[in-house]
Amino acid sequence: MAFELDQSKEALPLYIQIKQDLKSKILNGTWSEGDKIPNELDLCELYDVSRTTVRDALNELVWEEYLIRRRAKGTYVLGVPGQRQDSDVYETHFRSFTHQMKEMGKEAGTLKAEVMRTPASAFIAEQLGVQEGELIYEIQRVRGVGDTAIVFFKTYIHVPIELSLKPEDYYGSLYQMLLGLGIKVKKVQEYLEAVNPSESLQQILNIEPNQPILKRVRSTFNEQKHFSEYTECYYIGERYRYYLEFDQISK
Repeated sequence: MAFELDQSKEALPLYIQIKQDLKSKILNGTWSEGDKIPNELDLCELYDVSRTTVRDALNELVWEEYLIRRRAKGTYVLGVPGQRQDSDVYETHFRSFTHQMKEMGKEAGTLKAEVMRTPASAFIAEQLGVQEGELIYEIQRVRGVGDTAIVFFKTYIHVPIELSLKPEDYYGSLYQMLLGLGIKVKKVQEYLEAVNPSESLQQILNIEPNQPILKRVRSTFNEQKHFSEYTECYYIGERYRYYLEFDQISK
């Protein structure tokens, strides 16, 4: 029996529903590691949706390392990422702001972006694993939905290739841009804390001094690509909700 998409207003976006159905086929063993899955046109016909919707679903699963694309060959099952013998181990999925907004049926946008090359301070050098004074990339962005600001990102990146210094190139998903350059995040460390907004943050996000702020500090790495990132994210508390998805890894 074909999977039926929920078309109601309260339902998850169609691409998320398709992603969940495809993912379930991997988790329940319908598709095994190394299997080639149906092509995009076949999936469009199966779910009766556009190719863009199918592609968004597949992109999510490629990002989460359930699937892999092989040029001129198709899309194949990688299996369950991080699979272990211990059935009580759980896996969490890291999502960019763009992905989080998509899952809520909203389109993330960037209201302002700045990028520069700057010497690493002692603190930032320690976070990135580089020498103090080494040139790194600093990217500052205000992101949100429509004209409404939700978060201010201050990002520092060390990478052996040259990145664009054009602000307009950072108005989309940073991680999708890096993925296009062959850099995929392999390790993520995060912590969260509630903070009061500084005077500069009040101006950047146009908020009151007593506005609650959720500070999210993220470090990401890909040692094979000699890539490291340190980001401080400042979310307006009443406009953002942080959540995690857990998958149980079975034997």
